[in-house]
Amino acid sequence: MRLATWNVNSIRTRADRVAAFLERHGVDVLALQETKCRDDQFPEMVFAPLGYEVAHVGHSQWNGVAILSRVGLDDVTTGFPGMPSWSSKEGVDPAPEARALGATCGGVRVWSLYVPNGRTLADPHLQYKLEWLEALRVAAGGWLAAEPEAPIALVGDWNIAPQDDDVWDMSVFTHSTHVSPAERAAFQGVVDAGFADVVRPLAPGPGVYTYWDYTQLRFPRREGMRIDFVLGSPAFAGRVDGAFIDREERKGKGASDHAPVVVDLTP
Repeated sequence: MRLATWNVNSIRTRADRVAAFLERHGVDVLALQETKCRDDQFPEMVFAPLGYEVAHVGHSQWNGVAILSRVGLDDVTTGFPGMPSWSSKEGVDPAPEARALGATCGGVRVWSLYVPNGRTLADPHLQYKLEWLEALRVAAGGWLAAEPEAPIALVGDWNIAPQDDDVWDMSVFTHSTHVSPAERAAFQGVVDAGFADVVRPLAPGPGVYTYWDYTQLRFPRREGMRIDFVLGSPAFAGRVDGAFIDREERKGKGASDHAPVVVDLTP
């Protein structure tokens, strides 16, 4: 089975590009983040003729996650237990955002995750991000405790660069989110709960990134960040026999600012 994750940065803008990617690489399951649309706006008609079922949760032009599968799409779950809510508007009650979607595909439990950005070190959004990651750690650890042999993949845009090599220049990020000790500890907490980064051993850095900002010629200057990951349970990690980051998808007109991350599993 071939599994991929991709922050597509608007599925309606890039539906044809995503379809071409699926066909070119023979992807069986694709987790998407930042779809930026409501459920009724998701372009399922592009993917159904290719044999893909679609699960999606999106409330507006922000956030949004999806799973596309041609090997089954069962037990779809929106959000995970304890997932925090958020509201940035005064007088508006916090509500769960469209950031987590789970489904069982070909016997593998896949979670498409779009971790909150955090914005700045002084922004309340950073505390929300840390609480969100802690709730994910607890939930994911509980899944493994209940079923130690379950193949589970936590995939998506984590908005964290866990190692110094995961950014092109640490001095640029001295006072920034994504590399703070608290965020890195939160990411490591999920790893310590039993979920290994299955891609890094097969696509090691430095200089290996999944995101390049649209501004300041970051992509041609190779000034990127590695913030998209596939974390797998022991049963999942034991089946991984290949992985790569498709940097070519960041090229050309209309590209997302993220590249897809692809993992191959043995039967």
